[in-house]
Amino acid sequence: MSNSMGIASVFVLSSVLLSPLAMAEESQAFMAQTARHQAAMEQSREAFAKQQQDAAKGSEQTASKAGISDSKDS
Repeated sequence: MSNSMGIASVFVLSSVLLSPLAMAEESQAFMAQTARHQAAMEQSREAFAKQQQDAAKGSEQTASKAGISDSKDS
């Protein structure tokens, strides 16, 4: 009998301790925070992609300038 009471109390305590986490996922504040986080991540991804494109354009321009200077030397 004591063993089953101990197991039942563990379930009750765990549900009491974990219930704020479960409710936080449904709260408006949590949803707003998640939306802000996702928007910031998307913005940083776009900035990184733009930076990569700019770097690729810069290396293409450098390569084309090097090709022009090589042809003048010949």
